Amino acid sequence: MKRFHILVLTLLLTPAVTSLVFSQSGSNSERSLIAKGSSVTLVSADYAFTEGPAADRDGNVFFTDQPNDKIMKWSTDGTLSVFMDSTGRSNGLYFDNDGNLVACADKDNQLWMIDKNKKVTVLVNDFEGKKLNGPNDLWIDPKGGIYFTDPFYKRDYWERSEKEIEQENVYYLSPDKKKVTVAASEFVRPNGIVGTADGKKLYVADINAKKIYSFKINDNGTLSDRALFTDMGSDGMTVDHKGNVYLTGKGITVFNSKGEKIEHIPVDAPWTANACFGGKDRKTLFITASKSVYTVKMKVKGG
Repeated sequence: MKRFHILVLTLLLTPAVTSLVFSQSGSNSERSLIAKGSSVTLVSADYAFTEGPAADRDGNVFFTDQPNDKIMKWSTDGTLSVFMDSTGRSNGLYFDNDGNLVACADKDNQLWMIDKNKKVTVLVNDFEGKKLNGPNDLWIDPKGGIYFTDPFYKRDYWERSEKEIEQENVYYLSPDKKKVTVAASEFVRPNGIVGTADGKKLYVADINAKKIYSFKINDNGTLSDRALFTDMGSDGMTVDHKGNVYLTGKGITVFNSKGEKIEHIPVDAPWTANACFGGKDRKTLFITASKSVYTVKMKVKGG
């Protein structure tokens, strides 16, 4: 989730209809993960910088317009609305097992929990008395533990300019929300993070090192068996039910669970920041990209 430049926002709630049509023919079409006849469709281009898409139980997708401090909602019927203003400059989002929206609120370098009534609970305020660098992206395991990345991207709205924690780590908040530990370290700049639905594997993007690492998730939430997944960086990430991993940056690049590139989905935007699966059947890939959001129907559903 890269640093952005603040742009002027004019909020329009009517979806646009621009599409980037794929040419699918023969065996290539059969192998593609994209639904036959589908296209990357522009939903709206009326934001400053979009980030952090996360789907609720019904398939509605919530995403952030971070420079404008808003969380938006894309409903399964295709309508857009403002879910919340004054979001602590939320970046990455994820829904917990109780339907609360957990947010990387980097205005004050915190982790928030936002309930359905928009009541905010600060889950993490610091680490061992030191201000975090800037929680960026997160993933919640089946037990309710929260993994989050903490890179340092100097924000114009911060009063501070220096780190209080030198290392840029991945942290783990225990399921009871009482203890924060360093889950993984030795990154240049950790950014995107996502785990598999069975809670056994975690992927972490070291965006500045241009690498993706995989980890085994142990029963107590600790990580082991660090391995290089692929020599490519990513901003946000998502997975599908087949275990394929979707990386962002220049469009969407898809790798299978063995780390083999199997598809690239072009997106007509300077930077693709993140993606998730939404829609009633969880087969709509929702993409946040610079000032815009896009959707594309897939053959596969989210993991």
